[in-house]
Amino acid sequence: MSGYRELLRTHGVARIIAAQLTARFPGGMLNLAVLLHIEHLTHSYGAAGTVLAAVSIGQAVAGPLTSRWMGAWGMRRVLLLTTGVQALALLVLALAGLPVPALIACGLVIGLSTPPVQPAVRTIYPKMVNASRLTRLFSLDASLQEIIWVVAPVLTTFVAIQISTTVALLIIVAFLLGGGAWFIFSPEVGRVRIPRSRHALGRVLRKPAVILSTIVGAIMLAAISSLETGIVAAYGEGGLESGLILAVFAAGSLVGGLAFGHLPMGPWSAARRLAIMAFGIALTLFSLNAWWLGVAVLVAGMGIAPVFALTFSIVSASVKFSETAEAYGWLNTGQLIGAALGSAAAGFVIDGVSPAAAFWVATGFAVLAVLVAAACVRGFPDLRGRDASPQPDTGMIQTVTGSFRLP
Repeated sequence: MSGYRELLRTHGVARIIAAQLTARFPGGMLNLAVLLHIEHLTHSYGAAGTVLAAVSIGQAVAGPLTSRWMGAWGMRRVLLLTTGVQALALLVLALAGLPVPALIACGLVIGLSTPPVQPAVRTIYPKMVNASRLTRLFSLDASLQEIIWVVAPVLTTFVAIQISTTVALLIIVAFLLGGGAWFIFSPEVGRVRIPRSRHALGRVLRKPAVILSTIVGAIMLAAISSLETGIVAAYGEGGLESGLILAVFAAGSLVGGLAFGHLPMGPWSAARRLAIMAFGIALTLFSLNAWWLGVAVLVAGMGIAPVFALTFSIVSASVKFSETAEAYGWLNTGQLIGAALGSAAAGFVIDGVSPAAAFWVATGFAVLAVLVAAACVRGFPDLRGRDASPQPDTGMIQTVTGSFRLP
């Protein structure tokens, strides 16, 4: 832990971590708040699910696009634009009382205007610390983001049920504007300039490390979301046990990230870390007892943040600096697609079979993630003894050659 304390003492690191976590806090509240608000307005979970799907589609499309724009227009301009548009769209959703088609369109705008805070801050990190401490910083970031997933859903549920869903959305707007301003006007955001990418959108996916990280991340999130859906279904929407078990799940990830996320990363690291998650998820197949599930998800969670830290590091080490933001945007898109796929698959088997069937779905996805990582081990770079800094951007230098006659 001393290494993390020294890292936080580095000039600007603690501030930028706190600012970006505050700016990203609305992401932990958004889906649940939108679902509850639309259901309250329309008295239809079908309509609420459709609006939420529109939000997710918008986020998936926006990930690589807005991240790439930061190289063309600058981080602050893109972050200011997206933050302002999303805040306005959320206010419309909260206050306007629109018909369902308009609510769907509004949800799409909310998703498309998601501020690219994650790609921005992970592009900034290599400029803040020396190369030898970059992996540890990625690990710390991946671990601390679990705080969002512990606190945000609890806050959303409490405010939406005890006060109103409109107030819950207004709190999201407050965090979006306050946390966004804190991050956007942090000195580090102004100092770092992302070079304009010279390649077409999506070409970064030709890098084996990027496409593998995107695929593995999607499968991992499918396992996580189907597991979470099964836990909620097993205890009911209002069950206290489900909230506590999910909090233990996030706490396990926090502990795992701080304990293991900074360890040397070789080609087999992804498979080994995913195996920890898969083992924990497989334990849920033996019993739905709350205590047993708590232990199982604690074990499963200890592999999650280390996998996130690994993907951040290998992507950073495998692409040029001008490509890092777009690469992280694709990672985020893959995770959103995986989460949607996992939730849908779990929901289908819950309705058709039982809540216990969702844990089989989660285990299947988790095992698939391990198998993909093991089968594609040659595509993962070996970072043992290497730093995770992105490759510098280079360009052609014109030289003039010839003979000269002196007078």
